[in-house]
Amino acid sequence: MRLVLTCVLVASAGLLLYVLLSRKPGFVWLTRLGLHMVLAALGIYVINFSGLLTEVYIPLNPVTISTVLVLGLPGVALLVGLKLTMI
Repeated sequence: MRLVLTCVLVASAGLLLYVLLSRKPGFVWLTRLGLHMVLAALGIYVINFSGLLTEVYIPLNPVTISTVLVLGLPGVALLVGLKLTMI
């Protein structure tokens, strides 16, 4: 089983390198990442300071921002739901 998992890891790493090297490198992805990070922080900021949910405060840290960055606005809803259930 370990040999199979190692083969899958090596194959996926090789294919990932092929995809990364076959495309023309550019910095468009960096601009998009920055824009998405700003929008994620803005979404959390709106929840914190809108006054709609006074008992919810979501800290702006790398974990919460990356959650919203990956999941989008449903990530904000997930963080609010987690905060409400953990209180």
